[in-house]
Amino acid sequence: MDLWEQSGHTGFYRENMYFMEVDEKEYVLKPMNCPFHVLIFKRRKNSYRDLPIRLAELGTVYRLEKSGVLHGLARVRGFTQDDAHLFCTRDQVEPELKQVLDFVRYMLDTFGFKDYQVDLSVRDPSRKKDYMGSDEEWALAEGALERVVKASGLAYHRAVGEAVFYGPKIDIKLTDAIGRSWQCSTIQFDFNLPRRFDVKYVARTGRASGFHDPPALLGSMERFFATLIEHFGGDFPVWLAPVQVKLLTIADAQIAYAEEIRRTLLDRGIRVEADLREEKIGAKIRTRRC
Repeated sequence: MDLWEQSGHTGFYRENMYFMEVDEKEYVLKPMNCPFHVLIFKRRKNSYRDLPIRLAELGTVYRLEKSGVLHGLARVRGFTQDDAHLFCTRDQVEPELKQVLDFVRYMLDTFGFKDYQVDLSVRDPSRKKDYMGSDEEWALAEGALERVVKASGLAYHRAVGEAVFYGPKIDIKLTDAIGRSWQCSTIQFDFNLPRRFDVKYVARTGRASGFHDPPALLGSMERFFATLIEHFGGDFPVWLAPVQVKLLTIADAQIAYAEEIRRTLLDRGIRVEADLREEKIGAKIRTRRC
């Protein structure tokens, strides 16, 4: 519980967190990976020569979503994120943001997503009490993100009030089969956690504060694959298909040869299955389609 009080989550994110008591002590099911990556960074003294330091993991988190918004794999209460945190100096912020945005675009292009919505999620100036940090820090973070997304050439929408409590972000939303958009990839700028956890590095002239920029390339794995399945209509390209080759025998006479082909393909890293049943070929094809 102490960790989440220090990070600010209990004050700004409490309604989305699971609390429990164990041995008369209060605990929280992890809603985000951020504080843990900060603690990993702080385990030793870091020099400006070491920066940027990039940490990444497939981290499972738990969020208390209201029952009315739960939706298949697209919105669940326990999910896994491809979460990364980049610790860098002020001068390194925009180059790091650019590299992450390029990486996100490469990943989405690889999976066949060509059209997606880009939001620059900033705070609502009329609700400053809902956000941590000073006006100067928010101006710095929002300005850096906006310059990077502008330079990318991507069309984007400035979404006022959609920032998270600890910083602004670039949200990339994918569209499902019936036109709904789902936030997947996220690039955030977090200047609050380094201050709240007293994150430092050894600068040329002594101790200095660190910035940290947490991106998620695909976001929730569950949500991404829910959208991906609909994107391809279940008919995945060969490189992505769970089963790349299916061998169907016509009669028992072909079983030995089919097994030989299967072994050859497996040895070469091809995902292959063989249907060796005593069935008509038409029945095997129908089974495969189902």
